[in-house]
Amino acid sequence: MIKYFLVIFLSLLFFNQTLAKDVSINENIDLEFICNLEKKIIKNSEFNFQTFLAKDLNEKSLDKFKISSKKPDTLLIKGLSLFLSQSAKLNVKVVNKDVVLFKSIDREKNYSESGIITRKTGELIHEITKNIKSENTEKYISIYSCIKLDQKV
Repeated sequence: MIKYFLVIFLSLLFFNQTLAKDVSINENIDLEFICNLEKKIIKNSEFNFQTFLAKDLNEKSLDKFKISSKKPDTLLIKGLSLFLSQSAKLNVKVVNKDVVLFKSIDREKNYSESGIITRKTGELIHEITKNIKSENTEKYISIYSCIKLDQKV
């Protein structure tokens, strides 16, 4: 299942020029997850899309990953990274009953982050691209398994 989402996610990244400014918020949501890192794929000067399992990495899981959306165009992502948490203006925002898709790129267009989470299974794929304008582009793709926290009032 993760392979299908990875293929869809990567294909969306390749077409990011056509997706820029895409907004489709169909639902108001307020979700909180706890996510465990399963594996990470790294492409940089040292590794060429090498896969590492979570047990081989010194990285923490996500204790509080929050997603809030309000129709027609508001999507807030908290707890995944400082870049996304501070980026109120995501370039791509899609929320429907099945998935939440988001992407943001810095002003210099040299750094981007994106992600997709399936609301039913809790699979999260988070992609970071650094040095976009350089010949030495770096990619870090993290795959998480998330559990939705029940919020009781």
